[in-house]
Amino acid sequence: MKLPALFMAIGLLVGPAVALADDLEDAVASLKEAAAKKDVDAIKKLVATIRPMTTDIAAEAAPKDAAEKKLWEERVAYAKTAVGYMDSVIVSTALQSEAEVMVDLISTLEQQNPKSKALDQAYGPYMLALKKTGATAKIPAIAEKALANLPDNDDLLTYMIDTTMTRKQTDRALVYANRLTAALNKKAKPEGMAAADWDRKKNAELGYGYYTAGVVSAEKGVYVAADKNLRAALPLIQGQPAMQGPALFYLGMSNYQLGKMTLNKAKMLEAAKFSEQSMAIPGPFQDQARHNSLVIKDEAAKMR
Repeated sequence: MKLPALFMAIGLLVGPAVALADDLEDAVASLKEAAAKKDVDAIKKLVATIRPMTTDIAAEAAPKDAAEKKLWEERVAYAKTAVGYMDSVIVSTALQSEAEVMVDLISTLEQQNPKSKALDQAYGPYMLALKKTGATAKIPAIAEKALANLPDNDDLLTYMIDTTMTRKQTDRALVYANRLTAALNKKAKPEGMAAADWDRKKNAELGYGYYTAGVVSAEKGVYVAADKNLRAALPLIQGQPAMQGPALFYLGMSNYQLGKMTLNKAKMLEAAKFSEQSMAIPGPFQDQARHNSLVIKDEAAKMR
């Protein structure tokens, strides 16, 4: 469907703008056909044509005449819609393509529209594609740059937590972990994702975020934050001994310190309970947890 026929009635005044809008609509129609055929080359060519059209329309100054202004508003609104559709086509095509094509399409969109909402669902698969194409070393810089434009992206935040923890950059890891849990607690299910799949993904990422924030806080001696985060992590990391063991160990340590500071025997006994649960899980914290349990019980027995 062409833009309103009234455009032609004032063609002498805004003819070039109308022509550009009509050309844009034709190009978008062609893009829909290319997307249906999954014709990557045609999609790339059409995107290269459409993007500057939308930019030119968005740059038009608002007319003073009321009738012309209404038509201008329609053109600008259509251009914005065209950008959203174009970006979604790029991402959906990328997600259905081989790694090399995905990297090409997503990196192109990053350059053209780095704040595109369509990119929000692309970064998890995109980072995997970068690994497959031998570009693993580029991922940290790409992720950090992308987070400046999409600060609440859970895939990027999860990746940066893992990267900074591996590099022992615990201050940065704590920031990313807190950002991840805050973002996930307000994020709605992504469009097109099954509810069960989103729940699994969200709970796994929340568990990792709370766990990281809790462990780092405990190691820094911020015991209230450690206790809060690790308690939140526990139900989400069930069946994962690599995280359960340390989480229970640091819960024991944190509650012991909080119990000592507040002379709270109940909290001391809870610390002993967490330590006993940690020592029951094979791993590097097992022996220390056993020792801590005995010490905490001994100190608790001396309290009123």
